[in-house]
Amino acid sequence: MLGEAGRDLRRRRAVTVTAEKMAVLAPLIALVYSVPRLSRWLAQPYYLLSALLSAAFLLVRKLPPLCHGLPTQREDGNPCDFDWREVEILMFLSAIVMMKNRRSITVEQHIGNIFMFSKVANAILFFRLDIRMGLLYITLCIVFLMTCKPPLYMGPEYIKYFNDKTIDEELERDKKVTWIVEFFANWSNDCQSFAPIYADLSLKYNCTGLNFGKVDVGRYTDVSMRYKVSTSPLTKQLPTLILFQGGKEVMRRPQIDKKGRAVSWTFSEENVIREFNLNELYQRAKKPSKAGDSIPEEQPVASAPTTVSDGENKKDK
Repeated sequence: MLGEAGRDLRRRRAVTVTAEKMAVLAPLIALVYSVPRLSRWLAQPYYLLSALLSAAFLLVRKLPPLCHGLPTQREDGNPCDFDWREVEILMFLSAIVMMKNRRSITVEQHIGNIFMFSKVANAILFFRLDIRMGLLYITLCIVFLMTCKPPLYMGPEYIKYFNDKTIDEELERDKKVTWIVEFFANWSNDCQSFAPIYADLSLKYNCTGLNFGKVDVGRYTDVSMRYKVSTSPLTKQLPTLILFQGGKEVMRRPQIDKKGRAVSWTFSEENVIREFNLNELYQRAKKPSKAGDSIPEEQPVASAPTTVSDGENKKDK
């Protein structure tokens, strides 16, 4: 009987060790898979501090100087190893991250999902150990959110930045020019993730008769009210893309239903090209317009080359 009990205990320990390794390796594998250029993000204070907060419980539980005084529910009483409940929480975290990342488009979205759900799991694990540790961790996360913002996209782009006065002036200045304008807010993670995609589209499709613009509705609230783009913290309308032809709105994404709610829409490069028919818009915008041609409501007409005055430069975001 004792021999059988000993074998059973060894098997349970082996299963525990395997589960612990999987719980630790799964998020790390997802992180490495999602970040082929890891060093670029780690050089940014925002991502470095996020990574530390996301790995806080792992460091506290596994580093011998810190873990010796921690409570544990393990049978062997080892405070420097995960117990069964912690393993379950970490495995559940890995599953949630993998499911969410299936719908992610950019590397930034992958990283954001890993950081967000890792912090939630860390808070649960710390509160489970000691309510004081949980409160301390929550306080650190709040201070981090208030003092450290994700870095803005500063890569190449062909985009004009509007303020509350220049947007209407520019749309009315030359009605032969078709505009695609993004309404964004710097605090929105979805807007930050879409920024490199929108910049790449502007580099590919910008021409004399097809221009790309952006306006920060988080900063200019009157613009958000004028163009009916919600800026509430729970809104699903950020970012919003609006196509203007002849100075008037032709279409927008995401659409708004009869109840005033945004219809779910994925801001991928393929979706923007297909929904806004950018290839056809670009081909039509490159053709020189004839004098006296009227502006059709649904089709853009290219204009002669013009010089667009600067509204807001990129640093003013």
